Amino acid sequence: MSGTVAIIGRPNAGKSSLFNRLTQTKNAIVDDIPGVTRDRLYGEVEYRGKNFYVIDTGGIFGEDTEFSEGIKNHVDEAVRECDVIIFLIDGHEGVTNSDEEIANFIRRASGSDKSVIVAVNKLDDVKHDDLANDAYILGFENVIPISAVHKRNLDELLDLIIKFLPVENEIEFEDNNDEIKIVIAGKPNVGKSSLLNKITKSERSLVSPIAGTTRDPVDMKIEIEGQNFRIIDTAGLRRRAKFDGDLEYYSFVRTLAAVDRADIALLLMDAREPCTDQDKKIAAHVVQKGKGLILIINKWDLVHKSADEITKKIRDDMPFLNFAPIIFASALNGRGLQKIIQTVLTVNENRKKRIPTNLLNRLMRDVLAFDRLPSDRKGRALKVYYCSQAEAEPPTFIFFVNNPELVNSSFENHVKNKIRELEDFTGSPIRTFWRGKERE
Repeated sequence: MSGTVAIIGRPNAGKSSLFNRLTQTKNAIVDDIPGVTRDRLYGEVEYRGKNFYVIDTGGIFGEDTEFSEGIKNHVDEAVRECDVIIFLIDGHEGVTNSDEEIANFIRRASGSDKSVIVAVNKLDDVKHDDLANDAYILGFENVIPISAVHKRNLDELLDLIIKFLPVENEIEFEDNNDEIKIVIAGKPNVGKSSLLNKITKSERSLVSPIAGTTRDPVDMKIEIEGQNFRIIDTAGLRRRAKFDGDLEYYSFVRTLAAVDRADIALLLMDAREPCTDQDKKIAAHVVQKGKGLILIINKWDLVHKSADEITKKIRDDMPFLNFAPIIFASALNGRGLQKIIQTVLTVNENRKKRIPTNLLNRLMRDVLAFDRLPSDRKGRALKVYYCSQAEAEPPTFIFFVNNPELVNSSFENHVKNKIRELEDFTGSPIRTFWRGKERE
């Protein structure tokens, strides 16, 4: 993932419409997984082989409400943390006093090194493009007329965005293919920095730190017992402004981008308050991206509950993570940390596993023996003809059936459980796809 883009503007300029247009080829970051609240503020965009996140912010400098100060803090954080700003204005109304306030706000918050694109919205026809020229008075070099509703000039806007996004770090270590890339993820103040320090200072050979852009995490390469690891650090991410309803917006987006680059995520949760909404959203993104996942319950020395009690809460609150191993630890005193690297090695191997054809044939027999195959209202039942493992990292299986629309979540979960009975995929998500194919 190559960066983040924030859409800024006053109320009713069309920010949400533009957000929806840009993210139309992707669902929201968090999918419909039980126990996870959907949040449409974050979207993923793919364009010309590039990927980036786009963030929809609240309108500012409009009519004052009880939420105005909170929204302003939210936008301030967006301006500071993103790579590119889309400053959206209403082309029909022209440049308003509020737009000039926002322009000054952007300059104060971002400094002179931030790329800003002024998108003049609601210009549905080329004959109205002269209205966009007025936007140059705001003092930004890049101005483009668009219509989010009618998709006008969106390719041109995307080309500009791609031009200004940071170049991804292309520095590679020797034996890069043998590297295991780990991201330490979790909400602020859960102990990521302490864990990073413990891992990199014990039994380590520090080869080189790699600095990305000023707003990116820092990669570190360590060698433990002959195995190279790259740790993608999100520990420095902190929220600057807090208000009701804020979900640590931009540190969260940076964490998602770091997960995209990793093989395995170590999700730290506070033993005193596990399974927060933030934890669930990060975990859901790890699963969506097919990364390995290890749950680390940190600050274990500060609670009096048993491991069984906390494990039950995690399994009940986040049932979509039943495949993920749980480690109880204290980054402060080192308790339990010796298990982390060995578990990382195990999960890394599990992500690469393939199931032999004879075992898949056995799986087919078990699936077909399922006593309640899904069916439609007309009584037409699902027929499973055959399956194959398409790839590993993560293990991905394609099932050829008579009608993919008959497959429901209950049956899909049943099949995934059967797959896990055939092979140890602990720590690795499993993907299943259902393709229509008539029996020949």
